[in-house]
Amino acid sequence: MVSIEDYGDFETAWCPGCGNHSILKAVKQALTTLELEPHESIFVSGIGQAAKSPHYLKTNVFNGLHGRALPAATGIKLANPKANVIAQSGDGCNYGEGGNHFLAAIRRNINITLLAHDNQIYGLTKGQSSPTTATGHTTKAQPGGNPSRSFNPVAVAVSMKANFVARGFSGMVDHLSELIVQAVKHPGFSLVDILQPCVTFNKVNTFAWYKDRCYQPEEHDPQNWEKAMSMAIQWGDKIPVGVIYKGTAKPFEEMLPHPTGEPLYQNRVDMNKVKEVMDAFA
Repeated sequence: MVSIEDYGDFETAWCPGCGNHSILKAVKQALTTLELEPHESIFVSGIGQAAKSPHYLKTNVFNGLHGRALPAATGIKLANPKANVIAQSGDGCNYGEGGNHFLAAIRRNINITLLAHDNQIYGLTKGQSSPTTATGHTTKAQPGGNPSRSFNPVAVAVSMKANFVARGFSGMVDHLSELIVQAVKHPGFSLVDILQPCVTFNKVNTFAWYKDRCYQPEEHDPQNWEKAMSMAIQWGDKIPVGVIYKGTAKPFEEMLPHPTGEPLYQNRVDMNKVKEVMDAFA
């Protein structure tokens, strides 16, 4: 029987009150619910405060470059189709530096889960506006207000028919944990965009701000793409949280000619075939 204690208890570098604490708790709960032993998952992250999350888990971790968590996660999944691969980084890392990889992962429909910590600011590099920062939001780097329109990752993911799209809130730990469980179970690319407060650098999108706006829709069919799009673009006084869209497309790795479906290191090389290929170039 897997317990939360199996995933360890570590001292973090996060500020008191940071939403990352609740997200880490939700992740541990989800892994326990899924009955996954620590060695059965591989977490991949980029750079940032959110990307430190796997450092505080007793599990397999690959810490990559800024914005490059998804390519590494894709390579790991293709090399070991049976691995449970979870990418975890922030809104800047995933949607800024890694924006192109975010789009590519949706297109490929690789069978991995992306947990995006979305605090609408760059927390590690001291509070610059991120892709999801609201227009006009004032920061130290943008004292006149952010001039750019904010990026809506949920709407983009639904518009591209990602196989699983959900939005969670770090202030609703049990609900968030269940979303992560569903995301991991669902085949293909799964996005859980997680709203969270940055208590140090974002004085607008606070815990109270999210709590006043986040709600769970009573009736919603996540398999209805048109209704999912309508829900995905809701933002302002009301922000829906929960499963927004579910698709049924076949995962990317099932489209590839894996010899056995086993991890690549378990496949043996047929040297006779290698010789045939080499002889063809002679």
